[in-house]
Amino acid sequence: MMTAVGCTQLVESDPSETTSEVTEATTVATEATTEPTTVTTESTTVTTEEPEPDIRTVTLLCAGDNLIHSSIYNQAHRRAKANGDEDGYDFDYVYEKIESYLEDVDLAILNQETIVTDELEPSDYPNFCFPGDLGRKMVDLGFNVISICNNHVLDRGETGLLATLNFWKEQDGVICYGAYESEEDMNNIRTTEINGITFAFLGYTEHTNGLYLPSDTECWIIRITDANMDLIEEQVRYADSIADVVVVSVHYGTEVSNELSTLQKTFTPNLVEWGADLIIGTQAHTVETMEYIDKPDGGQAFVFYGLGSLVSAMADPLAMVEILGKLEITKNMDTGEVTIENVKAIPIITQCGYNYSNIHIEPYATYTDDLLSSHGCSGFTQDTIDKVLSYIPEEFLSIE
Repeated sequence: MMTAVGCTQLVESDPSETTSEVTEATTVATEATTEPTTVTTESTTVTTEEPEPDIRTVTLLCAGDNLIHSSIYNQAHRRAKANGDEDGYDFDYVYEKIESYLEDVDLAILNQETIVTDELEPSDYPNFCFPGDLGRKMVDLGFNVISICNNHVLDRGETGLLATLNFWKEQDGVICYGAYESEEDMNNIRTTEINGITFAFLGYTEHTNGLYLPSDTECWIIRITDANMDLIEEQVRYADSIADVVVVSVHYGTEVSNELSTLQKTFTPNLVEWGADLIIGTQAHTVETMEYIDKPDGGQAFVFYGLGSLVSAMADPLAMVEILGKLEITKNMDTGEVTIENVKAIPIITQCGYNYSNIHIEPYATYTDDLLSSHGCSGFTQDTIDKVLSYIPEEFLSIE
């Protein structure tokens, strides 16, 4: 409160006037000092914004059976010789038109049908063996995860299996799974972490074409049998406990059939119940359907029942149409929630000339009538393509 300070001045005046003036002055001063003071303060509203959630994403691509018949590796050998490499194999022509699909992909998973090695001579059906140049080409393309659990993995016996395991161990930055050199190796579940998301990889096969490892072997391959079901469940559940995303490669189904087998219908839900998040199906060598499956924890897993081959020289028109699977794995780092999103089934065509010459992969997005009319596989028509693609749900079909 402010205090009024007076100044006394000696003047002659009428006492009554003086009294009146003093009274009036006192009244004014009192009113002035007792008048409430209003202070207007501009209010400031402070808004506290919620922090943006920490969402991480990994882009994943998967491809089917890389099945290199002699017509393919022989043409690669001729191309290498033409370039001055007498002993090598040049597979660039086979895969050059799918290189763009592997750009900006974090994980690229391939089912390498049968063994790859520099230690053994190449061989064709029924006991396949592919040259090491093929495997190196796959790595150059961008495939960094290799499943070798399939029906041809024992085509060259235990020697061939150990040779291909050694080959893939020598490839920097490559994860190989599905067959193992010992029980300890099998129990060492392959994992990798990308952008804060941990992945685990498991592989199982329906059969190995009647071929078996010797009784005294230390190597392991897990077949989908009643006897192995407890082991498979144990592995999947353990993988689920150590990883955000459990990827299971399964070699199952009926060859050159677009319809699901009984095993595919019954075994797949079990994998999801035990903790699988992404199931990659191969073996049919043609495209089969795909779907989300509800998980016990409230999330959703995804299954490609059959990708078809990546490339082959099979004499069946249905085997000429394949897909690349592509999707995004996202994780909310604050809540731990993991989802599979933006699933795509991208059609590709195995193209060849007369007598399976000049075999290579063509994207269906750029496939022309001239290519179709010149295709060397008897009975391969637009109706063939349309039939195979009809097994892909529309929401996932992506022609690009």
